[in-house]
Amino acid sequence: MTDRIPPVLRPEHPSARPLAELVSEFGLEYLGTLGGVDLTGISINSEEVEPGDLYVAVAGARRHGAEFVDRAKERGAVALLTDPAGAELAKDSALPIIVVDSPREALGAISCWVYRTQEEQEDPAKIFGVTGTNGKTSTSYLLAGILRQLGLVTGLSTTAERHIGDLKVVSRLTTPEASEIHGLLARMRESGVRAVALEVSAQALSRHRVDGIVFDVVGFTNLSHDHLDDYADMEEYFWSKLPLFDPDRARRGVVCLDSEPWGQRFADEVRIPFTTISSRPEVEADWRVEVLDEQATHTEFRLTGPEGRSITTRVPLIGWHMAANAGLAIVMLVEAGFDLSAIGQALDDDGGIVAYLPGRTERVSGDRGPAVYVDFGHSPDAFLNTLAAVRRFTPGKVIMLFGADGDRDATKRHDMGRVAAEGSDVLIITDHHPRFEDPASIRKTLLDGARLAEHEPETHEVSPPEAAIRFAVSLAGEGDSILWAGPGHQDYRDIEGVRTPYSARDLAREALREAGW
Repeated sequence: MTDRIPPVLRPEHPSARPLAELVSEFGLEYLGTLGGVDLTGISINSEEVEPGDLYVAVAGARRHGAEFVDRAKERGAVALLTDPAGAELAKDSALPIIVVDSPREALGAISCWVYRTQEEQEDPAKIFGVTGTNGKTSTSYLLAGILRQLGLVTGLSTTAERHIGDLKVVSRLTTPEASEIHGLLARMRESGVRAVALEVSAQALSRHRVDGIVFDVVGFTNLSHDHLDDYADMEEYFWSKLPLFDPDRARRGVVCLDSEPWGQRFADEVRIPFTTISSRPEVEADWRVEVLDEQATHTEFRLTGPEGRSITTRVPLIGWHMAANAGLAIVMLVEAGFDLSAIGQALDDDGGIVAYLPGRTERVSGDRGPAVYVDFGHSPDAFLNTLAAVRRFTPGKVIMLFGADGDRDATKRHDMGRVAAEGSDVLIITDHHPRFEDPASIRKTLLDGARLAEHEPETHEVSPPEAAIRFAVSLAGEGDSILWAGPGHQDYRDIEGVRTPYSARDLAREALREAGW
């Protein structure tokens, strides 16, 4: 398996745009001849260039994209956009070169122009954006699910998948590069999509991946310890999320106040019209989520808003946090102009929200034997909520199996180990994506964190994860639950830069079969 996860979705019938018109409209500097050059696409990856593309070369950590201009030209690039250093590297390419100080900062606006994603339409699709530490993917899937129940053709872009109507492909980044996301939006428009749900990471905002998009409604789920490899501290991480709620990016917003103190602080800084929501009874908010019933197959909740407006429905997932995500999705739809009673009627007709969330507390076991859940959660707060949900439906013991990402935020590893230990009866620490780190060193840090817990469970260290899941199943019986956190929907492991095919779902099912379940 390679790093490329095809396909990149872009318009099937693009309309050509003259390069000279781009240069004129944006007032850009250039080298070479512009006449007769038409653009039909844009790419930041030389291996994904298609004929008629503008190739955008940015400076990377190790190499400059301009070093690959010959490859981009071979694949059909008709022009280059780069910085002064890249222009010098590519001066002999014979391509017209547009020179800007920061190609990445220019990428969103130029991609928007190339694909015409902000041109006026008679009835444009609604665009929803969701940010936060945890719950972005779940809320986005729930948004798309409810929109489909309302009869709309939907588009979706999350950490897990990209959807255009019934077409589904695996994702490579939580939020695609700006060139890819504008191509995706243009393809959605071609396909008659009426509403789009986009997951927006902090990195996407910091790295200009959603530049050129104006969201109709944006939502904030929560903020907790994560991504401190990219941000100096929680304060910087907090401020990295806020630009999504600026007037030039979004028209309206919904802020969940559940995470202290960040939810209320976020609301205090928002600069667009917004409303608030909370699932915590002690928190004052415009909308309230109240869990009414929890079953192993669903969570029933009541959503109550201003003027006593209310609906009662269910989400096909376990845990109060999933009810909170569903409530946020519904309120985002109300803010976009959908009628709450119409939403309630559509959900009633279907017996609740209809949505499949790959790798989000996904049960992969059968009706007999231990329950096995695979989850994408990889932060202390995610562990806390998911373990509590699994515990509620486990009459026997809870077995927690997890590892941690290498070359990513190491500051959360002690807390991950501690929270996992406090919420489980048996803890098995294994490997996840070691990348270029020593897996044994990662496991040791997690074990050290587990020893900080007030409650120390039976603890094991088992590597690799293929052996760890078999060991977990060997310890489990009827009435027990295994929560395998980290891999979720992913179908690979990153080991020294190589993506090795790997499926936690398949491995768990295989281990259960081998054990006779």
